[in-house]
Parts: sequence; structure tokens; C-alpha cells
Amino acid sequence: MGRVFVVRHGNTFDKGDIIRRVGGKTDLPLSRSGIEQAKRLKTHFETVQFNAAFSSDLKRTRQTVEAILGGQSYEIAEMLTEIDYGPDEGKPEDEVINRLGQQALRDWDRHAVPPEGWHIDPQALRKDWVAFLASCSRSTDTLVVTSNGVARFVLDVVERNGSEDRKLRTGSYGIINLSDRGPKLEGWNIRPED
Repeated sequence: MGRVFVVRHGNTFDKGDIIRRVGGKTDLPLSRSGIEQAKRLKTHFETVQFNAAFSSDLKRTRQTVEAILGGQSYEIAEMLTEIDYGPDEGKPEDEVINRLGQQALRDWDRHAVPPEGWHIDPQALRKDWVAFLASCSRSTDTLVVTSNGVARFVLDVVERNGSEDRKLRTGSYGIINLSDRGPKLEGWNIRPED
């Protein structure tokens, strides 16, 4: 059975930093703690042989995939580039909450309902995930490194129990098993240090 490991990049902010809403238009590198998360992912995945690997073109995802793979090649997949947070791009989280309200962000985290002003096509993201999973080998392991806004939509196209929080924490991953019966979620929000 093939597996797809969907990994969220490591932290882009460290303790004491002002946390901002960063999407596809903000190309930040990993922070110190994010580099440590990427190193833990590398150690965690040492026994997994990835036959294919994909990342968005953002620095934070490329640094994470490169740390995990340690020199093995990977492909850039445009569908994995983080979403566009529109007027909230680059804004501190408290400003985003003030503009949108807590309920809009809860709906985003629980049900993937895009808040007003964000530029997201949920149907297109779901179709991209269906096509991507269909293209993956059913007999080998595939690594995918992306961001939270994109990763959450894979949950809509796999068999799962439905209770998972859509938000994938930084430095965490999910496992999707591929078989002739279709893709099935094995685990979500797994962090190496947990």
C-alpha cells in the first residue's frame, strides 16, 4: 500500500515575535524553532524511503523538504503554494481577529469556510488534491510539504472519521494510505516530539 505524508512546514516565527497571517504572497524563511522542527522531521522520517517528493516554491516549505530529504531531489508543485489571505496578508493575528471576528476563524479552522476577502477556491483545491492523490503510487511513499491553508483541503477528499481539526500544526504531518479502495486518512497532526 502506498502512503502520502502531508507535512506542514516548520515555524516562521519564534517565541516573542509578532505572529502574522502569512500566505502565498509572503515568502518567509523558517525561524530558529522552525529549523529545529525540520531537523526533528528529518530524524523522524529516517526509516521512510520517499520515492517522490513535492513542495511549494515558498522558502519555508523548500527549507523543510530539503531538511527532510537531505539532498534527495523533489519537485515544485504549484497547487501546494499557500493561499492568498487578501487584506489580512502580513497582518498581526489580533488585527485579523478584529477584522473578521473569532467565529469566521473558527469556521475556517473547523469547516474550511474562507473568510470574507480571502482569495481561495475550495473546489479547485479539492480537485487538485483528488488529481494529485490519483497520480501517486499505490506501492511507494510520497512526501508533500505545504502550508496549513492548502493542507486542510485534503481532508475533504479522503475517507476519515470526520473529527480531525483541519488545522495542521507547524512541523506536523498527516498520513494518507492509498489502496484500490481509495485514499484513507491514517493519522493527522502528528508531531515527531509528541
